[in-house]
Amino acid sequence: MTTVDSIDLSQLRVLVVDDEADIRLGLRRLATSLGAEVSDAEDGVAALEQLVQSGADVVLTDLMMPRMSGAELLVEVKRRSPETAVVILTGYGTIPSAVSCLQNGAAHFLTKPFDNAEVLRLVERLGRQVLAQRPQAAHTVHAGGRAIVAEDPRMRSVLELVTRVAPTPVSVLVEGESGTGKELVARAVHAASGVADRPFLAVNAAALSDTLLESELFGHERGAFTGAERRHDGVFAQARGGTVFLDEVASMSPSFQGKLLRVLQEHVVRPVGGNAEIPVEFRLIAATNRELEAMIATGAFREDLFYRLGVVRIAVPPLRERPADVPALAEHFLRTAARVSLGPNAPVPRVSAAALATLTAHAWRGNVRELENTIQRAVIVCTDGTIEPWHLGLDRGGWSPSAGEEVDYSTGKQRAVAAFQSEFVRRALEKAHGNVSHAAEACGLTRAALQRIMRQLGIERETFSA
Repeated sequence: MTTVDSIDLSQLRVLVVDDEADIRLGLRRLATSLGAEVSDAEDGVAALEQLVQSGADVVLTDLMMPRMSGAELLVEVKRRSPETAVVILTGYGTIPSAVSCLQNGAAHFLTKPFDNAEVLRLVERLGRQVLAQRPQAAHTVHAGGRAIVAEDPRMRSVLELVTRVAPTPVSVLVEGESGTGKELVARAVHAASGVADRPFLAVNAAALSDTLLESELFGHERGAFTGAERRHDGVFAQARGGTVFLDEVASMSPSFQGKLLRVLQEHVVRPVGGNAEIPVEFRLIAATNRELEAMIATGAFREDLFYRLGVVRIAVPPLRERPADVPALAEHFLRTAARVSLGPNAPVPRVSAAALATLTAHAWRGNVRELENTIQRAVIVCTDGTIEPWHLGLDRGGWSPSAGEEVDYSTGKQRAVAAFQSEFVRRALEKAHGNVSHAAEACGLTRAALQRIMRQLGIERETFSA
């Protein structure tokens, strides 16, 4: 477990804000002596621009500055990044104002001229506290321009197996439910292999008939069938020593399974309509969301092909079985969605504790793909910089009993109505920025009626105030 004393201060980001260049230089040197990464700005407006671009863990800001005062900067910093520690620098004559800043969230204030040793102690103490509260970075592997984020031990075990199998030429079978990221795992194997500079070619077997799949994988000669106006090299030939990813292999017919088995055994293909066999070189990674052993038992899948495909088997657990990944994945998708939907310099919305609890408790039947879509939606519909549970859209179907729960019709109806009322009222209040009268008018209710519903549901107006 990480302790405050063991925190590496080289991770600390300090921002110095003062309109006097000499003071900025002195504070920069002090903070840099701790090993911190230090930047500076001449006023609050410039400081906010830097915060949007690179963030900060500790802000040292003068109180009296042109364009934007330190007090105004404090409010903006705490609104955008509540975890950032803000220290107010002030002259003796403005101490009452500095005390007011403490009430608004400042961590400390220092009077000018300040003692260098005191500044060092304060920045070090606040820096260690902020870094200790920062979530530890999840283990991340990049694959094909995307990232596999693994905080949960089960997913880290998957990535460890990826690392071990990648340098070898053996076939790999990736197993897991739809949406768990099987293709990303395959791309990670390729990226860590000795042929990462060669092609990675993906084919979905379920999307093609046997004839089209044979043409896609083995190639075809000109005139082999209607529409074959020129010769086509198949994916196995195009790989040229790279990786072929064959998804949803369980959908292949038994007759095509036999053809694929021969390719794996002989490493030659005969293009459709061709008379000669062509040698091919590739590394095969297959994937399935079905239990192939069960299909073998019924004769739907060839046992000999199964063992050829699964020299090494990588089982990707569903998201509901690795809950520790949910916060890390949500943060990863949040930053991506904010950059795409809000713009590269827009502040990234924060996820409230209630929303995070909702995300962690959700069953995620659509796995990682569903979580990504949920975060993208929340970023778009969120209007005040904080994602709340009702932004997630996870209760679109209203309340329903959980597995094994028995309720009578009357109780079930009451809970469903309460779930509907809660989301409806929260949305109305959010759009009205907490103005109960405007929200009531939008709902077609009297102010008194809306207030009564809010009391029943425990909804506070202040949560939605602008």
